[in-house]
Order: sequence, then C-alpha cells, then structure tokens
Amino acid sequence: MSPASASLRELIAAPHPDIAPLPPAARPAPELRLLRGVPYGEVDGGRPLELDLWLPAAGNGPAPLVLFVHGGAWRRGRRDDMGPRTRHWAPGPLERIAAAGFAVACADYRLSGEARFPAPLDDLRAALRWLGLRAAELGVDTARTVVWGESAGGHLASLLALDPAVAATGAVIWYAPSDLTVPRGPFDPHSAKTPEALLLGAAPAAVPERARAASPVARVHAAAPPFLLVHGEQDTMVPGSHSEDLAARLRDAGVPVELRTLPGADHGWYGASDDAVEDVFARSLRFALGRVT
Repeated sequence: MSPASASLRELIAAPHPDIAPLPPAARPAPELRLLRGVPYGEVDGGRPLELDLWLPAAGNGPAPLVLFVHGGAWRRGRRDDMGPRTRHWAPGPLERIAAAGFAVACADYRLSGEARFPAPLDDLRAALRWLGLRAAELGVDTARTVVWGESAGGHLASLLALDPAVAATGAVIWYAPSDLTVPRGPFDPHSAKTPEALLLGAAPAAVPERARAASPVARVHAAAPPFLLVHGEQDTMVPGSHSEDLAARLRDAGVPVELRTLPGADHGWYGASDDAVEDVFARSLRFALGRVT
C-alpha cells in the first residue's frame, strides 16, 4: 500500500469514538434525552461497539451513572433488554431509572461467537473509560457509578464491580452465575458445549485458571462496593446457590451485601407475579439511589 493510499484510508475512516460527534438526541419524555447507537470503542476486524445513553434533564449537576449489562447466555441479547418480564413496560425500565435522576448507559459487548473471555469484560471497561472521557460533555458523574446486570449480564456486572480498577459504588445483580468451576443445576464444567464453555473457549474444567478468573466468587475482596443480589427460588437455569455463595463470600470479606430471593420465580422472573417483579425493580432502584446519594 502506498503512503498516499494509507493516508486516504485514514481520511475516509469514521472518527474515533473518543472524538466523534455525539448523535442527535431523541426526547422520549420532556425531562429526558436519549442517544442511541453511540460508538464507544473499536475492535480491529470486528463490529463497532455501541451504547445507548439515557440522560436526565440538565440543571441539577452531573448525573450519577447506571451501567446496565444485558443477559443472553453471553451468546445473544440486546443491550436495552432488561429481561422478558419488563419488555411490555411503558415507560420501560431504563427510562424509569433515568427518570429517577440517573444517566443510564446500556452497552454492547462482544458475544461468545465473536470473542472469548475476557473480551466482554474488556468491552465494558472500555465503555466506562469512554463515559469518563466524555463525562463533562454528557453531564455524567462516573465517580458515582452503579453496575446493574441480569443473568449473564449480571455475571459480567459482578466481575466489573469486583475489579479494583473500576470505581463502582454499587452493584445490582439479578439471577446471575457466580461460579464457572463446579457443577450446578444443568451446568457441567467438563462439557465443551455449555454457554460457559463457549464464553471461555473450552470446557471450564479444561481451562481451570480461566474459569476461576471468570468466577465472581473467586474475585471478592474487602474493598468491593455493596451488592444487591436477587434470585428466583425456583431458578432452573442458574441455581440460587450462585447468589447465596457470592453473598457469603462478600460477607466474609466484610462487604455490605443484601440477598433477596423471590418465591416461585424461575429464571427471568418467570412464575412471579407482575407485582412481585415491580417490587424487585423498585427495591433495586432504591438500592442504586442509596449508593449515589
């Protein structure tokens, strides 16, 4: 490639996310702005990484941040989906969180068909880095950040909150895996076909160090932020022992943790009443607000 061709290639490339102009904002409600499909990172040879950003009205100073991480067995999912029992809500759950005064970012991350662990965790760290870089422009206070995730997204949110380099002030975790090393429910660490194996790139038992690095129970430390763990008592996909064991590790380390279980609820809150799901959301939002005020 000639120098001229190289220069032209750089000229026609889209601006890097660190300096790219923000897209026009929609107004889903008078007091809210919504920026959809904002690039926050680039992966060589891969799709651009994007996030949606809900911003409350300016005027009350920088808003605290909720970084929401979607589920989908690390294999699928949409960044703005908080699970099947909230899809019909109007306004939706992310808009409700923003209406409470948070900036809400829901970020893409590379799925297991694209890259193996720790790629999705690296992507979420990159999203937080980008939000911090553009914080003044966005009106966001990333020093007050709560991570919130459900299912596989809760697993990644747990790891993010437990990362000493991430200054999270709290974590809301719904029905998430916390241990990728031992058999629980339908999970067999010797199988190379499970969602966990696809995330790691091999059967967890064949890559024990990687499986341990991807297990929140093994990453607990005394300086971790407070956690709210919520799990259905009848979860057939991710047994409640995942949250119970993570709560026990956090307590042993002296980390504030609240564990709530939902009677009759399977994974994704199936089997729970609408009122019970609304109550879980309301309690989670109150917990998040308590971590930034």
